[in-house]
Order: sequence, then structure tokens, then C-alpha cells
Amino acid sequence: MKSLSIAVLALLIGNLTGCAAMLSPSKENADTRPETLYESRLADASTGKVLSLEALSQKLARADVVVIGEYHGHQAAHLLQSQIQTALYRQHPQQVLSMEQFNLDKQAAVDAYLSGKTGETEFIEDSNAWPNYRASYRPLVEFARQHGLPVIAANAPATIVRCVGRTGPEHLNKLPTSEQAQLPDTPFMDTPAYREKFDATITSRHGAADDAMLERMNNTYQAQLLRDNTMASRILAAREAHPGHQIVHTTGTFHSEEHLGTVALLKQRAPNISIAVVSPVVWPADAETAPSHENQNKGDFLYFIQPLPTEFLDEDREHKAMSARFKRPSDDTCLGESS
Repeated sequence: MKSLSIAVLALLIGNLTGCAAMLSPSKENADTRPETLYESRLADASTGKVLSLEALSQKLARADVVVIGEYHGHQAAHLLQSQIQTALYRQHPQQVLSMEQFNLDKQAAVDAYLSGKTGETEFIEDSNAWPNYRASYRPLVEFARQHGLPVIAANAPATIVRCVGRTGPEHLNKLPTSEQAQLPDTPFMDTPAYREKFDATITSRHGAADDAMLERMNNTYQAQLLRDNTMASRILAAREAHPGHQIVHTTGTFHSEEHLGTVALLKQRAPNISIAVVSPVVWPADAETAPSHENQNKGDFLYFIQPLPTEFLDEDREHKAMSARFKRPSDDTCLGESS
């Protein structure tokens, strides 16, 4: 069960893991909880001041990189990402869309679709798009396609990440030179605060771990670092390939909130670039006003959203579902690993 829990956490963290129109920041809605899963409330994290979408986009306009964190599959997050993308384009049409949701080894499939060489279903199949692509990410890619904007497949290859998580960072040494060349020069660059956050997340869910569990946790963390370092390097490569363009990057919030993960590694690799982080915060059902003060370190700007429904109430059914979800295919082996 513990190994299963680590696999679940790896998915949530690694693959991490708006309403029809943004409400204006009037007195009537500034301090009210979002009424639907499409709605969000925007605020400046440093002041707690409520913002309209237009005000937010003006504050983001001069950032070299805008990172919009998300809870994967949350309707408000995906709608807001699309709204910010559009609002920023109106101010600065030189824009690049960078996405955690596509892996760098699928860049050719992304480019083929953008250039009109494949249809959408072909693109989804060829790029191994996430299952919720049509519901969540289609508007972002379509806006880029319709306006001739580059889209960067920013994440590390899924098979490599999975094998690092299973066998450790030494897996990279077994890869062909061509595959190693796609990855960052320092694929496991780290920051202490990120490791502390990761460990705290693990222990808060699962308590103390034995030696075997600690090894699995460390491998999972190295896989996480591989994702973050790859996304940071891909963003910087996009800036070099498209000078003067603003990068809009979409990612699971664990990769960006508190300016950790991908954001911290971006700053390590390129200290002079300006980065703005937009982070989601769940508005508790029993809170009368937005809990902005205790969340102000999560990003430069916050968007408050309703919590998603609880997935399981029956622990036995949850365990069976997770076992099925993470069942390893019989032919799924890493280099040097026995099946």
C-alpha cells in the first residue's frame, strides 16, 4: 500500500501532480465564494487586492515568463489559462505557449498539427496527449494554432521519467546519446526548499518511512527534478529561439507555487529573467472571505476556486481503483531492469 501511495503521489505531483466571463471586482462579488466550478476570483498576492482579468493581464504584461499553475482537470483553472493567454496576446502578440502537458519527444507531433499536416485526432494520438486534452487544453492549442504561435512541448519524456522514478537517476547513463542530448546538462539541479516541501508532503500523507520507502521517495523526487529542470531548460531554449516573445507556461501548481520547482530552476539558470507566477487556491466551503493572507507566498497572483468533488469515500474501492490505474504492463521495463 505504501508503494502504491508513492506512485499516486508521483502522478499527482509530476503530472501536476474561470467562469464564462471573469466577474469584475465589484463589492458584491469581491469577497464571495465562486458559485460554480468554472468561476475564479483573482487577487494580487502581495496586497490581497481583488483584480479583474484586465487588471491582471496589465500586471503580467512585462514579465518575460508567465507561469500559470493549475489543479489538473479543474474547469476554473483551464478557463482562466485560456483567458490570460488571450488577454496577454492582445497586449503583446509575440507570444509562445509552453506546456507541461506535452513531452519534448512529441514536439514533432505538436508542430505537425500546428502546420496543418495532421488532424486533431491524429495529433492527440501522435503526441500522446493527456486524456482531458479536448476538455482542458484544446482552447490553448487552438488559439496558438489560429494565431501562428509556437507551442513548446516542455516536459521530459514520460518513459525516462518513469524509469528514473523506478530505478534512480543513474538510468540516464544507460540512455542512447541521442536521448541524453535532449535533456538538460544538469537534469537534477535542486533547491533545498523544494526538497523540504516534497518531503513534508510525503510525510504528512504517509508518516515515517522505512529504508526501502525512503529509496522510492528519493527516486520519485529525482524524477520530479528531471521534469522541472527539463521544463526550465525548454522555456529558456524557447526564449532564445524566439527573442522578444513572452512565454506563457501552463503546469501543475506543485511545479510553480511558492516560486519553487520549475520557477526556482529558471531563476538559477537565468537570474535576469522576470517571472510572474499565478497560483490556484481552494476557497474552503466554510470560509466567508477569500483566505488570501495565509496563501500570499504561493504566487505573485492568486485565483480562488471551488474544491473539486471527493473522488472516493470507500477506501477499498479507492485502493482497487489505484491498483488498476498504476498496474505495470508486463512489457514495461527499463534499461537493465528485469521484467
